[in-house]
Amino acid sequence: MKRRDFSLAAASLGLLPLVSNAQQRFKAGTDYIVLSTPMPVDAPAGKVEVVEFFSYNCPHCAAFEPQLEAWVKKLPANVAFRRIPVPFVGNDTEAKQRLYYTLEAMGKVDEFQPQIFDAIHKQRLPLVGDAAILAWSEKQPGLDAKKFAELFKSFSVVGKAKRAAQLTNDYRVAGVPAMAVAGRWYVDGDTAGSLDRALQVVEFLIGEAKKG
Repeated sequence: MKRRDFSLAAASLGLLPLVSNAQQRFKAGTDYIVLSTPMPVDAPAGKVEVVEFFSYNCPHCAAFEPQLEAWVKKLPANVAFRRIPVPFVGNDTEAKQRLYYTLEAMGKVDEFQPQIFDAIHKQRLPLVGDAAILAWSEKQPGLDAKKFAELFKSFSVVGKAKRAAQLTNDYRVAGVPAMAVAGRWYVDGDTAGSLDRALQVVEFLIGEAKKG
């Protein structure tokens, strides 16, 4: 979802099989954007960083999540994947950012990421603002609600949310879901033509990053 009336109809289309990098090449400026200033990465030395920019409030991110989750599980060991929740899409973006980083601090992202998208976009739960998020956490089996509440408003989590907002601006993220590779390239469904193809472009760029 773009900051202004963004729509990706391709997100709702049937999933297409990925094309191997050996069979397809992609063009800078057409299929992906080369960042004029490389961004700092958090990946350990020797690993290629792949970032997904997303929002829990974004229906396209919710539709993309199952495909992305399956794709991430197949990434090679020398690829480091992380997510950055963006400060747009909806009116409670900072709270949603803190929701993500609280789960990350608890090691619960993989477990609860699909559940949050389901709660918002399928169950239509009013998961908006601090009070609603804290109330939600108290009802989740396997989630320590007391620890969640402590982390949710902690200095560390608030700081990560601010950092995420800064990175979103530095990358000039136009809409979500979007992805960045090695701090050098930016891809989304708009540049690639569809979210399926965006993953193909990311695979290609991972290969390019490994070349140095």
